[in-house]
Amino acid sequence: MNARWIALGGLWLVYAAFGATASSLAPLLPEIRAALGTDNTTLGAILGAWPLVYIAMAIPAGALLDAIGVRLGLALAAVSIAASAALRAWADTPVEMLLAVGVFGIGGPLISVGAPKTIAALFQGPSRGMAIGIYSTGPNAGAIATLMLTSGVLLPWAGSWQGVMLIHAGFALAAGAVWLGCAALAARHIPAPTRERVDMGALRGLLGQRDVLIVLGMAVGIFYINHAMMNWLPALLRAQGMAAEQAGYWAAVPTMVGIGTALVVPRLATPARRLPLLLALFAVALVASLLIAWNGTLSLPSGLILQGIVRGSMTSIAVLVLIELPGVPQNRVGLAGGLFFSAAEIGGVMGPFGFGLLRDVTGAFMVPLGSLTFVSAMLIALGLLLGRRGEPRPTE
Repeated sequence: MNARWIALGGLWLVYAAFGATASSLAPLLPEIRAALGTDNTTLGAILGAWPLVYIAMAIPAGALLDAIGVRLGLALAAVSIAASAALRAWADTPVEMLLAVGVFGIGGPLISVGAPKTIAALFQGPSRGMAIGIYSTGPNAGAIATLMLTSGVLLPWAGSWQGVMLIHAGFALAAGAVWLGCAALAARHIPAPTRERVDMGALRGLLGQRDVLIVLGMAVGIFYINHAMMNWLPALLRAQGMAAEQAGYWAAVPTMVGIGTALVVPRLATPARRLPLLLALFAVALVASLLIAWNGTLSLPSGLILQGIVRGSMTSIAVLVLIELPGVPQNRVGLAGGLFFSAAEIGGVMGPFGFGLLRDVTGAFMVPLGSLTFVSAMLIALGLLLGRRGEPRPTE
């Protein structure tokens, strides 16, 4: 097998460990809440801890990757993920758990920045698109495995939720070791360390563009929806009457659907279609939140499927819209992408925390789901505003 594809396999495994650990608390929230003696608001803050660290670490992570290279950088990301999972197992208080989850935010941006940089170096032409599609399934595959196996397999086998966390730690370390081995086989293709510096003038220039700010606002809303549902869906389904194992299987539905749509829907997003398609996805997200709240025999499965469609597509298409704005120079596309994910993780913090807070204030999940409907409506408004302010730069 070509060494490039072997390296892609190692990268995929690290990204799968990322997705598995990111989703590891979701199926166990009732057990963890009881063990820590806390409430849903505090749990929401804990779940949003790593995106908060991600925001602060995104630009430094990019500089670190330039300095040490992606081979070592992605290995360090795996170590950070493993450390976060292990520290969760040893956490006895909400503060300790918050800090443990926060450690995950150190490795997150190393993967987000390092993965596309690695793919760009390993692959050219049509194979690059295929490679991106393959590695992007990694976090979803990890999340699916976690949601489907935790209650029925991992928890009985490990004997406690703490044991489940240690399993995740071991998996992340193993993934890092596999990546190092795979990267060694493709060493001559892996990007070497550089010493490029962040251009603060270019950063200010991008932030001075009105359309850029609109898309960054979209990023916040998209991640609010995605992170809220990713973290709270199992608990929401259990509150609606499902058993823990059943809730885990149903919570995996959006992620499974998201894998397929992530490979198919972005291919439909030609330059002329990107903004209309993104607006359509925002409308689908709004409908999905209403169907999940309705919780009927047909409405719940339909809502979960629709949620999976938007989860797998909104981010990638929004990034395409951003990097093709007239105010984003081609030599600043990487910087613009970093800004997108830094802004997006603000929503990654607000989503889990807001869901937990609204759950505690109202005593039910109806209002938290209503917040998804509201955010979806705001995304539609931002998309319409962007459509009136400018057109994407054609590239095809």
